[in-house]
Amino acid sequence: MDEEYAKLIRRLNPPRVVIDNDACEEATVIQVDSVNKHGILLKVVQVLTDMNLVITKAYISSDGDWFMDVFNVVDQDGKKIRDKEVMDYIQRRLESNASFAPSLRGSVGVMPSEEHTAIELTGTDRPGLLSEVCAVLTDLHCNVVNAEIWTHNNRAAAVVHVTDDSTGCAIKDPKRLSTIRELLCNVLKGNDDSKTATTTLSPPGVTSRERRLHQIMFADRDYERAGLARFEDKSSRPHVTVLNIERDYTVVSMRSKDRPKLLFDIVCTLTDMEYVVFHGMVSTGRMEAYQEFYIRHVDGLPVSSDAERERVVQCLEAAIERRASEGLELELCTEDRVGLLSDITRIFRENSLCIKRAEILTKGGKAKDTFYVTDVTGNPVDPKIIDSICRQIGQTKLQVKRNSILSPKPPQETTMGYIFGNLFKARTFKLIRSYS
Repeated sequence: MDEEYAKLIRRLNPPRVVIDNDACEEATVIQVDSVNKHGILLKVVQVLTDMNLVITKAYISSDGDWFMDVFNVVDQDGKKIRDKEVMDYIQRRLESNASFAPSLRGSVGVMPSEEHTAIELTGTDRPGLLSEVCAVLTDLHCNVVNAEIWTHNNRAAAVVHVTDDSTGCAIKDPKRLSTIRELLCNVLKGNDDSKTATTTLSPPGVTSRERRLHQIMFADRDYERAGLARFEDKSSRPHVTVLNIERDYTVVSMRSKDRPKLLFDIVCTLTDMEYVVFHGMVSTGRMEAYQEFYIRHVDGLPVSSDAERERVVQCLEAAIERRASEGLELELCTEDRVGLLSDITRIFRENSLCIKRAEILTKGGKAKDTFYVTDVTGNPVDPKIIDSICRQIGQTKLQVKRNSILSPKPPQETTMGYIFGNLFKARTFKLIRSYS
C-alpha cells in the first residue's frame, strides 16, 4: 500500500522543469522540482550528462518529501543552450516519469536485445590487454560495435557490445557464448591474477554503460589502493574529506581537477553506496571543481565509524580518478570493418603504447574511437612513435587531440582555498536553513 500510495503521489505531482537563459550571464539555468525519491538526483544528472552538457554550478536540496535542484549548464563550447529543440528535449526528458524510473541495478542484463550482445569484463590491467581481448573476439567472429574501457589501480573493466560478424545481430547460441566467456576469461587471468577475472555475457538493460563500469569496478574493490599510487604527484590527486556535523548529516567535501561528467561519477557512486544527498553545492572554476554534499545512509544514519568514513573517501577518490583522462588522447575516424579494433590495438601494442581508457563508437558504418595512451611505464609517449603510428594507420584517420599529462595542473590547495571552502559551506548552511 505504501508503494502504491507513493506511485499515486508521483503521478499527481510530475516533475516540473524551468529552463532560463536570463537568470545568469554565463550559463543556462535549469531548475527541477519533483517529489523526492532515492536515486532521483542521479537520474537528473544523467539526463544532463547524456546531453553532453557541462554543469558549472549546482544547488541541491531534497530534505523532506520534495526535491528542488538548480543547475547552471553550458554546452561543450562553454556557451548557453539556445537551440529551442534541444531545450524542449531536455525539458521532456526531465519531466517524463520514465526518466525517473528505478535504475534496475539488480536487473542488468534481463531485458533482451536483438541488436547486440553485451560483454562485461574485469581483470588485472597490463600492457596489450585490450589488444588480446580484441584479437580473441575477432577470431571468434565477433564484431565490436561499441565499447568503453576503464583502468584504475592496476585493474581493468570494460563493457563491450558485439554482434555476429556475418549476420550483424546479437549472438544467442549458448555453446558459442560459453566459448566466448571461457576464452576471454583466460585472457583476463593472464599468467598471474591475484584477484578473480570475470567475464559476464548478457543482453543490455536500462542501466547506462558508464554506471555499469562504476558498479563493476566498485564490486572489484578497485578503490583499495594496496600501496599503489596511481598519481606519483599527490597534488594531482583529488582531495576528499568526510566530517559529521552534530548527529544529523555527514558532510562530504571534494576538491579536484575539473572535467566532464565529474558530478555524474560522484553522484553515481554515492547512490550505489546507498547514501542519500540531502543538500549540496557544486562550483567549478577555470580548472578546479569543488563539491560539497550533506548525506545520510538510506537507513537515515550519518557515517558512524572511522572505517566507514575511510571507505567513503576511498570510493569517491576512485570515482573521480577512474575517468580521469590520463595520457595522450588519440581519435580514430574511419570506415568501420570487421577486425578494425583488433588491428588498431595490435599496432598500439607493437609500439609499446598502454591504453589507459578507451571509448569505441560505431554509427552509420563509421568508427569513431577515442584512446588515452601512455608508454608502458605510464610516462608520455615519444612523439616520434606517435608520428610513426599515424603514418601506419593514416594521417587523416588517426589524429592527436590532447595531451593531458602535459596539461597544466590545478592550483594546489592554499589558505585561500580553505577560505573559499568555508565560504561554500556557509552558503550551503544558508541553503539548508531556507528549506528547513
